Parts: sequence; structure tokens; C-alpha cells
Amino acid sequence: MNLPAFDRSVYIQRRQQLQSTLSTGLVLLLGNEDSSMNYKDNCYPFRQDSTFLYYTGLDQPGLAVIFDLDNNKEILFGENASIDDIIWTGPQPLVQELAETVGIATSDNLSKLPGLLAEARKAQRPIHILPPYRPENKIKLAALLHCSIEQLQQFVSEPLIRSVIAQREIKSAPELQEMDKACSISADMHLAAIQHARPGMKEYELAAEVEAIALANYGRLSYPTILTINGQTLHNHYHGNTIQNGDMVLVDAGAETTGHYAGDLTRTFPVAATFTTRQRDLYNVVLDALEHAIALLRPGIQYKEVHTQACIKLTEGLTAVGLMKGNAQEAVAAGAHTMFFQCGLGHMIGLDVHDMEDLGEPLVGYDDQLKKSTEFGWKSLRLGKTLKTGFTLTVEPGIYIIPELIDRWKSEQKHTSFINYDVLNDYRTFGGIRIEDNFVITESGSRKLGKSLPRKLEDIEALRKG
Repeated sequence: MNLPAFDRSVYIQRRQQLQSTLSTGLVLLLGNEDSSMNYKDNCYPFRQDSTFLYYTGLDQPGLAVIFDLDNNKEILFGENASIDDIIWTGPQPLVQELAETVGIATSDNLSKLPGLLAEARKAQRPIHILPPYRPENKIKLAALLHCSIEQLQQFVSEPLIRSVIAQREIKSAPELQEMDKACSISADMHLAAIQHARPGMKEYELAAEVEAIALANYGRLSYPTILTINGQTLHNHYHGNTIQNGDMVLVDAGAETTGHYAGDLTRTFPVAATFTTRQRDLYNVVLDALEHAIALLRPGIQYKEVHTQACIKLTEGLTAVGLMKGNAQEAVAAGAHTMFFQCGLGHMIGLDVHDMEDLGEPLVGYDDQLKKSTEFGWKSLRLGKTLKTGFTLTVEPGIYIIPELIDRWKSEQKHTSFINYDVLNDYRTFGGIRIEDNFVITESGSRKLGKSLPRKLEDIEALRKG
């Protein structure tokens, strides 16, 4: 059994805070199950549902918890290990012992949960659930609530979603310690990549060096590693290419601690000892956009505005090297910059690498005052709302030269007043650059999470030469 990441008082306080924001009915939080990989007993590594983990700290499959708002009662449901289970897994704590560990007064067998829910429905008491995202949990919830999977939506509670977001988006001091640890391990993963890369290596050989660091620190990956010489493909998980002088390697990798808090960092570096002139120019364009965005981070500013200002800075740099032209603010307003920067500047991070994404971007990343855009590029901005002290987020500008997008837009004569297509055509095989760090919003600005990881061009080159 993995012990809870924090003291039992933390989980008691979290549950009390959640329940104080809701009025009546039952809150049902379902933990995750083991998920079979290719046959029943060969499972993917278990990962607990993050919201269940946030409120209970219990990191094992097959659990559920009920918060009875009307009777001020909490019940943990599960099944005690049989002797057949123990033969394979070793001794396991009783469900009652798990409940006591995190301050839940009552426990019961999982078989009692359907009856309790049926009684609540018969009494017309509201049952609040969060949006299920795993197929097995959708099936399980449908059975528990005697409805079809499509009908589960009637139980998904916006008040519950809003209450969970309001708690989880503000990170406590103990959570920030976990996130500093996650980001420091992640930094070591990137140092391994920068220091071990050599011409002739396969991407997968370098990925092995990166991923070993997470395991060696008693952690795991917070998401599948992106390590590629084709950085123009935003989520590229193929690792079969041979890296050569002249290539750049883009590494987007992060560690998750045993408490399941995530790091999410990106660095781009040359396979050769130094960047080429063209690589150097565009790397500094991205770095300037990153540093400009970091300087703007503070409570009270909309992250959409930080994204906008980073795009303007990026466009100014692209204009200086001849890839764009005209007024940078006008170019960004028209969306011309999305030829080079098709994604958002960042997202929330915490127990999930894209924190609370299962609860929906409209409420996690936006609010009643700001709605998400549907326009190309802008629609990929996962976080736009006003920043608050305690928010933790990524900042990750980039330049991605995508030949298919060049051909599409050039044939449509799109944004010809802002894009120098003749110059851009010479960059078709350039690839992509991204630089990413993680931050917590403080009362006066922001603080980078984790240990220092070089991002200036000269520092990257010094590591490559070393």
C-alpha cells in the first residue's frame, strides 16, 4: 500500500471544505480500477483518480466514497482482500483501516453501495458525480445508478465540479513542496537528455536515459515522453529516428512523484555542440517570448492576455528574422502568428499534468467572464482565466514549422500581408522549438517550480560541449 502523501488532517479539512460548499444529497466519488492491457491479469500501472486521491489520499484500486451532505456522514466502500488475493499481493489493510488512516469514520463492503444509492434515488435525493472519463467507470456508474451510460450526464453536478475546481486550483504549501520535487526530478531528466545525446544514437536510446531518472527517484512519468528530432509535430511519441549533427532534439518530459504531483518541462537543443545560425535565431525568438510571458505572471492578469503578449513578442522576433512582416499586434489579432505557434501558451498543472482536465476546460481554464475561443490556434489555449495566488501552471511558447500548413495557407493566400512565404519555404525542414517551465503564482508575481534548468542558448551549448 502506498501511504497517503499528507497527514490525515489534510484530507479531513479538504472534505469538510468541499461539503461546506454543497447543500443537499449524496456526493459519490469513484476511485479507479485496474485496467487490463492485453488480458485480464496483465494490467497497466495503476493510477488513482486525482480527485479521489485529493480528498482521500487512498492510492489503491476498487474504492468508492460517499459524502452524505444531509446527515454529515462519510462512508468508504471497498472489498477486503481474500486469501487468494493475499497470495499474489501480500497482506493488505482492511477497508476499515484505510478509512481510519484518512479520518473517514465509517466503512462498508462495496456490495452495499448500490442499495444506498437506490434508497437515495427513491427518496429523490440528489446524487452528485463528476464527469467519468474511464470506460470501466462509466459502465460501473451506470450499473450503480440504474441508467444507461448516456443518462449518466443527469447526475454530473456542475456545483460539485465548481467546488472541486475552486479547491484544487489553489495549491497549499505541502502541495508546492511535492511540485518542487516533481519539477526537480523533471529537470534532471532533461539534463540527462542534453548531456547524453550523441550523433548516431536512436531517439529511443536517449529516451531511455530520460525515463530512467524518474524511476531512479522513486517516481514515474507524468505523461508519455516526447523526444524527437521532428519537433514540429506537437505530440510526437515516435522514438525510432537516428539523431544526427544538424538536428535539434525537442524533449518534453516530466516526472510524477509518489504523491502523484506532476512536472512538465521542455527543452530543445542541438545534436551538434552548437546551434546553427538559423537555429540560434529562432531559439532566441522563443526564449524572448518565454521570458516576456514570465515577467507578466501575477495575480489579477488573465492568462489569455499573457498568451496574447507572448504571441506579439514571438511575432516581433519572427519579423526581425524575416519570416513575418507588418505590425505584430495586427498580425496576432488576425491570427497570422498561428502559422508558427498553433497551440496555447500553457495550462494548469498539479495532480494531473493538465490539471483537472477531466472536469472540462470551460470551467477549469475559463470562467463566466471569459469564454474559450473556437478560432485556430486560440482554441488550443487550455488556460485563459484570471490568475490567482496559488495557481500552478506551465509557460511553453514555441515555433513549429509545419510543411503541410505552409502549403495549405499559401494555396489559400492566407495572411499574405503578414507572412513571407518565399522565405518561409526555405525553412520547411527546420522542425520545431519549445521551451517550457512550471510556475506558481505568488502574491507579487510568480516563482519557478523546482531546481534550475538552463534555458539560455549559451548555457545549453555549454552543457552540450561538456
